[in-house]
Amino acid sequence: MTYDDVAFGTRDAFLFKQRKKVMSNGNPSRTARLLDPTRTGQDAESLERNLLRRVVGQDEAVHHVVKAYQTYLAGMACPGRPIGNFLFLGPTGSGKTRMVESAAEALLGDARAMIKIDCAEFAHGHEIAKLIGSPPGYLGHRETHPALSQESLDRYHTDKVKLSLVLFDEIEKASDTLWNLLLGILDKATLTLGDNSRVDFSRALIFMTSNLGAAEMSKLVNPQLGFASGIERPDVSNDEGTQKKVSRAGLEAARRKFTPEFMNRIDKTVVFNSLGVRELRKILDLEVGYIQQRILQSPTATPFVFYCTDQVKDHLLKEGTDVKYGARHLKRVLERNIVQPLANLIATGQVSIGDQLCVDLDEETSNLLFLKDAEGLSLP
Repeated sequence: MTYDDVAFGTRDAFLFKQRKKVMSNGNPSRTARLLDPTRTGQDAESLERNLLRRVVGQDEAVHHVVKAYQTYLAGMACPGRPIGNFLFLGPTGSGKTRMVESAAEALLGDARAMIKIDCAEFAHGHEIAKLIGSPPGYLGHRETHPALSQESLDRYHTDKVKLSLVLFDEIEKASDTLWNLLLGILDKATLTLGDNSRVDFSRALIFMTSNLGAAEMSKLVNPQLGFASGIERPDVSNDEGTQKKVSRAGLEAARRKFTPEFMNRIDKTVVFNSLGVRELRKILDLEVGYIQQRILQSPTATPFVFYCTDQVKDHLLKEGTDVKYGARHLKRVLERNIVQPLANLIATGQVSIGDQLCVDLDEETSNLLFLKDAEGLSLP
């Protein structure tokens, strides 16, 4: 019996054997207590719940981020390295950037509480000065404020959570100079700036996103998206066999692009699942909820509540489903069909504080109808 057997459901047998071993050693009064190394602490569980609520269909990525956070909380993170180095691969609109924003929101209270580096801005080697500053003696030395300074890294620390989130978005678009710079950060958690000062990344989670292999992935995925008379068609985009092929395509594309030295410094490479009908339904409900939050929290808007009928949701999903663009296309459809009409109603004074609106569908014309159900309700 091995400890691996315990993890796969034979813990009672393992415990019995351990107790028997203790008895045979002549110490019958001593009993062994089986521990459960799969449990997570309250803070890690809270992070997991928050991420699963905000990020749809990417449970594997959530699991690895939570595991790294739990290791950090326990003080068991590898000394002299970042808390975790993650490479997120997958098609556009699958939630890679959203994962990092959700982690920032859950841990630090603000989705923007992170350092985000758009790697498309660093396609040429000389542009690296924006990140580390110019060395003394170079033109613009004093005017250059490095984006990766210690002050910037620690800016979003709170009394409870003192870690930093750093996102290198679309890492494949960066020059070799940035990749070489990252080698030191990923391996030694240290960056030397232009003025020879050092930045410590040992309390940072490093995220890198990439669309590498997206073309190959889209060829493998047969989403079968769409609706027939409001009834969901079978969704086979996320069957296990297809997702394994998609993951393999993403990993192979990354290995072709990046050097072995770079890939070897990444703790976990996660290929994000393509979003199917079920996932997009959940995302639609989340996005409608975010629109309602905008209405209630905006300092200038008129606070009111609204809801969409099932027919409207089916219509929006039909219009917003696009395998190439994932959830981003759905968001654009919501902005065009829900947000902009609601903004017009507010600007023209057709809604008042506390009104309740129903968004319905005219099935003959496929136009959305905005109906006032009630007036002047007391809002929470």
